[in-house]
Amino acid sequence: MIKVTVWNENRHEKKNPVVSEIYPKGIHGAIAEFLQKEDHEVKTATLDEQEHGLTDEVLANTDVLVWWGHLAHDEVKDEIVEKVQQRVLDGMGLIVLHSGHFSKIFKKLMGTSCDLKWREADDKERLWVVDPTHPIAEGIGEYIELEKEEMYGEHFDIPAPDELIFTSWFEGGEIFRSGCTFKRGNGKIFYFRPGHETYPTYHNEQIQKVIKNAVNYVKPVDRKRPVYGNAQPLETISEK
Repeated sequence: MIKVTVWNENRHEKKNPVVSEIYPKGIHGAIAEFLQKEDHEVKTATLDEQEHGLTDEVLANTDVLVWWGHLAHDEVKDEIVEKVQQRVLDGMGLIVLHSGHFSKIFKKLMGTSCDLKWREADDKERLWVVDPTHPIAEGIGEYIELEKEEMYGEHFDIPAPDELIFTSWFEGGEIFRSGCTFKRGNGKIFYFRPGHETYPTYHNEQIQKVIKNAVNYVKPVDRKRPVYGNAQPLETISEK
């Protein structure tokens, strides 16, 4: 059983009735609901909870952290970001969704601005599978088509991904690296682009399938981090 924590700033749901109608339990609630059907142990956490819901105990008992944020990236406390980063380096998986590309934790782990082009104009999006052998693409056809989504366009200022799984085409002509994996320390990270709050993207079964696959892919491996620093020899060093 994988222990999953779904984190969401939960601000759009309180401010915008369109969002609250699409996601009456919040974006975090919608994601948690379909992940619970996979027999994972799923909890949620939001920005306005104590320590943003990411206490030492919660983080220590999280195998995979799913992150959605947009309006309030700057309100996330730096000390919490440091703790999340350390857990990723120690092996916790991290899935960053949509506008989480600008979150403090993603930018810290990437070391770049993570900036991009964007447009809200009801573009059709077609997410092409460019690595059909990858486990995150299992059960997905040649592409996923979304009738309406926010456009994200290149250049996406991230390091070259370790693996590129999805590339999006938008009706306005742009393309975007929409499904990227990275390794940091012992941890694995998956960035997945779709999920603008005013569209029912997380109700789409194929989008849900990708996130379910990603949870299984980024879950921790059963080993400790390597030991660093000064090391004693494993063998006897002969005198020269």
